Amino acid sequence: MKINETGRINAINPYQRSAESQRQDQMKKSTRKDEVSISDEAIKLLQAQKSGNVDAERANKIESLKQQVSAGTYQVDAAKLAATLAPYLKPSSEN
Repeated sequence: MKINETGRINAINPYQRSAESQRQDQMKKSTRKDEVSISDEAIKLLQAQKSGNVDAERANKIESLKQQVSAGTYQVDAAKLAATLAPYLKPSSEN
């Protein structure tokens, strides 16, 4: 009586090779690195910020608003605020 048939032992090898190749594929996938890309607009904004080219008109407006808020004289335009918030506060038509 033959206990260890060579055909049976060799039949396992293709399955082991398949399992090993799957493990290697998973290892390759897990070693991938994340990539970051910066848009052209973001690069332009960063360059403008570094060079100090801030729009003078905007800077003046911001400074004026800061002074008004600190002095307590800033007035909120209720109509403009309502128009801006209206799209977010409308009830949904889906029930």
